Amino acid sequence: METAEETGSDEAAPSDAGTASDAPAAEAAAEAPAEKAPEASQPEPPPPGAGQAPPMPPASFDMLVLSLAMQAQMELGGGGMRGEGQAPNLDIARHAIDLLAMLQEKTKGNLSMEENRMLENTLTELRFRYVQVVGEINKKATS
Repeated sequence: METAEETGSDEAAPSDAGTASDAPAAEAAAEAPAEKAPEASQPEPPPPGAGQAPPMPPASFDMLVLSLAMQAQMELGGGGMRGEGQAPNLDIARHAIDLLAMLQEKTKGNLSMEENRMLENTLTELRFRYVQVVGEINKKATS
């Protein structure tokens, strides 16, 4: 005999209610809706951006240069992240500046005019700031 599910109709097919062979099927049918209920009652995920960190910017030459420049600035004491009264870390700042200089040398002739200008200006500013911080340290040492 066909059941309502097999025929696709909403009417129940006649069955021999009360037979032992129908009892397991009836129990399984009764359990099926109970299994689906927890899925429907689960909370929906929060909307994008709610309580989450902003998405990472795409990897690019500009981001690489800016990342190294920010590292050098922070180590020179210009990022506002260092503790009060903490001395600049000239070795790490110099290393970040040297990395940018190496990047400039290795990419010579392969950068757009805009990328080259940004790298050159960044290096000039960082080198100036480095000399300025060394001068301030030397001035404090002689006072």
